[in-house]
Amino acid sequence: MKTKKNLALFALTLGATAVLAACGGSKSDSSQASSQNNAGSSDNFKAVMVSDTGGIDDKSFNQGAWEGLQEWGKNNGGKTKGNGIDYILSKAESDYTTNLNTAVLNEYNIIFAIGFKLQKAVEEAAKQNPDAHFAIIDSVVEQPNVASINYKDQEAAFLAGVAAGLTTKTNKVAFIGGMHGPALDKFEAGFKAGVQAVNPKATVEIQYAESFSDGAKAKSLAEAMYASDVDIIYAAAGGAGLGVFAAAKSIVEANPDRKIWVIGVDQDQQAEGKVNDSRNVTLTSTLKGVKQALIKFSEDASKGNYHGGEQVLYGLSDNGVGLADGQLSDSVKEKIAVFKKAIIEGKQEVPAKP
Repeated sequence: MKTKKNLALFALTLGATAVLAACGGSKSDSSQASSQNNAGSSDNFKAVMVSDTGGIDDKSFNQGAWEGLQEWGKNNGGKTKGNGIDYILSKAESDYTTNLNTAVLNEYNIIFAIGFKLQKAVEEAAKQNPDAHFAIIDSVVEQPNVASINYKDQEAAFLAGVAAGLTTKTNKVAFIGGMHGPALDKFEAGFKAGVQAVNPKATVEIQYAESFSDGAKAKSLAEAMYASDVDIIYAAAGGAGLGVFAAAKSIVEANPDRKIWVIGVDQDQQAEGKVNDSRNVTLTSTLKGVKQALIKFSEDASKGNYHGGEQVLYGLSDNGVGLADGQLSDSVKEKIAVFKKAIIEGKQEVPAKP
């Protein structure tokens, strides 16, 4: 497995269309030959994504990936769902293997697996189908026909923690994750470290919905947190996180004087926090270049430059992750900028594990 140690692989313009440069570095001859043999022109190249259980319209992780495929398709012959690009929805973890096999049988040129929960299914599918091209987000599969795409989510989460620590009025903030695992560990650890870096008096409550789709569970957790005087919740739970927004909006609608916030994840979730024309509960959102990665890896593979067997890792230094301005005060944004610079320069350590 080749590991990309140079993080400045391409510049992601988070939240906007990006023109992406090709990855640097060399491949083995066998990997290159496989890529050339299986790559088609952009005209007949087909790309598909297999979602995790969060749903394609989760306003977050899966939706960002699908928007990336749609953007790539639009710019390459006007491909649309079922005509050159597609997604296969996983409603349960038991669907992963079946859905990956369906993608292989339909001869897609590149198959994206969206989320760390698909790791085992991708590993098995890649072994059984050595001529198929896979790419997995948020995990590593050490197979020559799998590109592994990962992010330093802890860096963006740290900045979110700084925002929460400087904004809280009660000194009680919280984190609601989707499902336990190394990918979510980064969000939890980074957020808690960011809060403590600027506000040692603040406490950080940690809970997990144990689902990326159970909005009702996340809503219940959030309601209990807000009732205990928590005033900011970082919802790193995919589609389930929409339940946190629902809880906050319901509380504010009933009591407009209540000052509570939600921090969104993966995409700018400002729209999800809108209560009315004058009130929004989204403080900020951590951003993740999943959309841009799907554009780039589809584009590269369609030109014969498939990154099989490679691991790539994106962070603040190449805009692979970031933080939305949201409704942060100017003074908070200034302090966040200081921490961002320190992280990029290696002067601020950020933990990846709780």
